[in-house]
Amino acid sequence: MTSTSSSTRFITDKLHQAPIDPKLALIFPGQGSQSVGMGSDLYQLSAAARQAFEAADAVLGRALSKLCFEGPEDELRQTANAQPAIMVASLACLAAALETGLLGRRPAFLAGHSLGEYTALVAAGSLTFEDALLLVNERGRVMDEAGLARPGAMAALLGLSEEQADEVRRLSGAELCNYNSPSQMVIGGTPSAVQRASSLARERGGRVLPLNVSGAFHTSLMKAAADEYARAVEAAAISDPVIPVVGNATGRPLTSAGEVTSELKEQMVSPVLWHQSVIAMVEAGLDTFVEVGPGRVLTSLMKRTAPAVTAFSIDGAASLPRPSNV
Repeated sequence: MTSTSSSTRFITDKLHQAPIDPKLALIFPGQGSQSVGMGSDLYQLSAAARQAFEAADAVLGRALSKLCFEGPEDELRQTANAQPAIMVASLACLAAALETGLLGRRPAFLAGHSLGEYTALVAAGSLTFEDALLLVNERGRVMDEAGLARPGAMAALLGLSEEQADEVRRLSGAELCNYNSPSQMVIGGTPSAVQRASSLARERGGRVLPLNVSGAFHTSLMKAAADEYARAVEAAAISDPVIPVVGNATGRPLTSAGEVTSELKEQMVSPVLWHQSVIAMVEAGLDTFVEVGPGRVLTSLMKRTAPAVTAFSIDGAASLPRPSNV
């Protein structure tokens, strides 16, 4: 057994064999959560996390772990690097949490924000570590190139209702690409459309936060990239998820290989229905959400979307201790 397959099997077997907690979900962060040094503490303290990083270096044939641990930041932030780096750092967190017993129960659902959906699919057993890493590496490459070929921009709209944000979209020509919480949505499109949308949002009392990204992700400007990427998805070995993964493009659980394939083809040009996904899981009876991976963005969003649930993050060796119900 190769180191890559054994690292994958450790993560999936440990998680799938655990007793099910019908009220638990694991959620995984997307692009933007990266930071220099992520995972380095886990690499030192956890054999399982170390194996995940070493396996990634072997699969990609480059020192991704060194980039995670040492930077430089501008290189780590590049889409083609950030996407595989975040996925591996998140899986290293999951591996360490399982190895140490911090996570001891199988979740009822998995979900990930944009890129994080791939981490969720590995945890679900739908994609192997190796295939997911190669897919994400290709995804980052084509999205980076699409941003150069068709320059775009993105900005977060804060403090507007969904109806107001939709009006801004309609009047500006921008597109709504992330539904993050009831009062936070992200617009994307050409720089001029995003500039118009930003002005309209401010006129309606909203705040605007421009995002430092290399393109208008989850918009029609990614169409050529999505078409090219679809061939890589078709060639990948995709299995039925052992644990349902709530899809970004639909906001519904993915339970078959066919559904996963369709989701991955559509995701790049479809808005991320994160708020809708969270509500669907809460309505299914879940009350504990654990964010696994660098940063705490999703934990913060959870508190705005579903303040009554328990939400916490496992983002490194110094993470919060395990609550008694997990």
